[in-house]
Amino acid sequence: MSANTSSKDRAAALLASARRGDFPPAEQIREFGESNPAEFFRDIVEPLADSFDPAQCAAYERLMRAWIPALPPIAPLIPARVETVYVLSRVTLGADIKIVSPILATMKQRFPAARIVFVANRKSAQLFEADPRIEHLNADYPRSGPVSARLRFAYDLRARLLQKDNAIVVDPDSRMTQLGLIPACDPARYFHFHSRTAGGEGTDNLTDLVSHWLQATFGVSAPAYIAPRLQPIPHTGKQAAVSLGVGENESKRFGGDFEEKLLAALCIFHDIVWVDRGVGGEEARRVTAAVDPSLLADRVRFWDGSFAGFASIISQCDLYTGYDSAGQHAAAAAGVPVITVFAGAPSERFRQRWTAAGHRHIVRIAADGLAPDAVLNEFITWLPLD
Repeated sequence: MSANTSSKDRAAALLASARRGDFPPAEQIREFGESNPAEFFRDIVEPLADSFDPAQCAAYERLMRAWIPALPPIAPLIPARVETVYVLSRVTLGADIKIVSPILATMKQRFPAARIVFVANRKSAQLFEADPRIEHLNADYPRSGPVSARLRFAYDLRARLLQKDNAIVVDPDSRMTQLGLIPACDPARYFHFHSRTAGGEGTDNLTDLVSHWLQATFGVSAPAYIAPRLQPIPHTGKQAAVSLGVGENESKRFGGDFEEKLLAALCIFHDIVWVDRGVGGEEARRVTAAVDPSLLADRVRFWDGSFAGFASIISQCDLYTGYDSAGQHAAAAAGVPVITVFAGAPSERFRQRWTAAGHRHIVRIAADGLAPDAVLNEFITWLPLD
């Protein structure tokens, strides 16, 4: 590749070659990953992993072999005595609810006398703060910086967990281990859920896939849940929670006056509407501007705190809605009806895998290719959702 070629163009070329199975020399892959880590992970790793295509997932692993040597496969065995179960975070909040929380719940059932330790950052740990069975081991995965820095994190974590006696590690396909390529302990005690290849080329939801894996591996499975510290809210009339955050992925949202109209529709059918303003900044300003000032006095309440606090609010509401984000999974885990406006998915299989799943009403509006007014009209047909 020419030195004058932009990093984005180089990433596109490397992604295309990986998909063809035509890989450049390992030193070229390492040079690009070290010099352009944002593009390497965003424009190459994520498209391969998010495809849920076994061939593309194999291409991801081959790319990472430029840094990580392959290990012989070893089938883990549950020890006769398990005193501690370490469960790794998926790093993102939605995945920690949808995939990791069923693992935590299952480990509590399968090993009732063991310590259950959630290896995660503080934001993820807060989702289970009110559960006395869940302990927290802080681990802040570096979401920026060169590939080598992220690998050092994985090897440091392995060093922390490797010597733990009578312990097992459950890995939900975590970024912490580069999707299981660096086992976080002795492979004989390391249980890895291959979320990217589970289900093959089918369209099963990740909620079902993790449940099947838990049942096959540990003989029991449990549903997703959340246990944040309770955020008291006034229980007056019908209440809805909404998040319009997109995590800097603008392909997930609709412009124009779509958000203003959506919030106004919610206020017609609900006495109180809780609006998450996330971590502030431009996204908070956008959400604030979408609220009709006349509704602020008695209908709309803004939430400016942690996501765990907002998850607690969601769990007490009659409806949750928003774009594809962590809020839909919190609602589904709490048994709250959900309407998700799902746009910007890289593939239909991705959409099927990541749609919220639970035992209450869950509506997914497949919004790609639709005009904002068409999405809004479909949304309104589901209100009120009982």
